[in-house]
Amino acid sequence: MTARSRTLGSSAGPGHGPGRTTRGRRARWQAVAAGLLMLAALPVGAADAARPADAWSPAGPPLYVSDYGNNRVVTLPADGGEQTTVPFDGLVRPTGMAWDAAGRLYVSDTGNNRVVVLPPDGGEQSVVPTVDLSRPLGLAVDRAGDLYIADSFNDRVVKVSAAGGGQTTVPTTGLLHPWGLALEPDGDLYVSDFVNDRVVKVAADGSGQSTVPTVGLSQPTGLALNAAGDLYIADSGNNRVVKVPVGGGGQSTVPTTGLSDPLGLALDGSGGLYVADGFNNRVVRVRETGGGQVTLPSTGLNTPTGLAFPPASARPGETGSGSHG
Repeated sequence: MTARSRTLGSSAGPGHGPGRTTRGRRARWQAVAAGLLMLAALPVGAADAARPADAWSPAGPPLYVSDYGNNRVVTLPADGGEQTTVPFDGLVRPTGMAWDAAGRLYVSDTGNNRVVVLPPDGGEQSVVPTVDLSRPLGLAVDRAGDLYIADSFNDRVVKVSAAGGGQTTVPTTGLLHPWGLALEPDGDLYVSDFVNDRVVKVAADGSGQSTVPTVGLSQPTGLALNAAGDLYIADSGNNRVVKVPVGGGGQSTVPTTGLSDPLGLALDGSGGLYVADGFNNRVVRVRETGGGQVTLPSTGLNTPTGLAFPPASARPGETGSGSHG
């Protein structure tokens, strides 16, 4: 069993029984599902010693990290200040995160098969009204405030309307353990299809699903889009991050060192790409243009999984609509 398969959950959800159409596909999924049991038994890793920051040390908002093995969400300040724990209650194996423009933070409470949200005013968390989630992972929020959830063990993506219209299933074909989500400004949705080793794009206009042209992906997890529309993919099975440029031109590998099971990704909007380096129990930052890798100062992370920056509209002294990766 590879490290990549020792991911997120505890038991197979609906749709993973004898009804699968091919034995090979079922066997592969069962191997992944069995691996989900193993992560909870992993010991807490030692805190990764931060490398001295190079001259490129961007100031900005804190980075939010879902600390999967410690059942918490923490913030890592951009300036190297003190790590803090976000006041969520009762999280079990948190994974994906997303912000809306109003400053609400959504977290996939994966072990509890739910999504919780923390308001921006310091109030208490609440549970997003959903139906029959099974191991939710990646999250994304569109400009209207609608929430998208990678409902991984149900092999689907669901949408929860901000207007109170309830939950619907996004039309997709053949997903098997969807993980990461990313939204274009026009509403086109990218989904990392973990077991099928691909990323798909679902058109906002209802014209259907297509496969993003990539080469050699293995168990893709986190996704992030920059302002230009370039797509970054955490290629966890290959211990790398790849970049697919907008408009084609072929993928490239982001220069990184020593990744082991990269999971979540985030962009700071100032040229910095952040990677949750899951099995190294650390978060690293590299330049989008290449080089400059540093490890963010942190304490006691255990399998960091999701990463998210608050949108500009939720930051003190800033305005505008944030992006969600």
